[in-house]
Amino acid sequence: MRSRYSAYVVGAVDYLGETLHPDHRGDWDRNATARWAAEAEWLGLEVVAVEAGGPDDEEGMVEFVARFNEQGRPMMHRERSRFRRVDGRWYYVDGDIPKPETQRREGPRVGRNDPCPCGSGKKFKKCCGR
Repeated sequence: MRSRYSAYVVGAVDYLGETLHPDHRGDWDRNATARWAAEAEWLGLEVVAVEAGGPDDEEGMVEFVARFNEQGRPMMHRERSRFRRVDGRWYYVDGDIPKPETQRREGPRVGRNDPCPCGSGKKFKKCCGR
């Protein structure tokens, strides 16, 4: 995974194609990959989780976050990537974007007729609860 991220950083688009699993090269858009690699300012890679992918494994998964600037805006790409070993070499198979965890509200809910928590002295329904 780190080598593929590094290839994006230095614009080694051919390496990205070579490390793509042979069964998945048919729909790979080299020009789009080259454009994204060149237009992004790559800021760093964080490996979040790794499953399998050891010396005795034929498949593995890496979850990562790649941070970059695009048109001056900070962005991030989070993915769970699947890799498969073929003849001793690891290839990128595909990836899924993990769904964000559901956020649960902590603390009690404010009722419509309760005082507004902003401290205005008004009822919630006449202040922030509109």
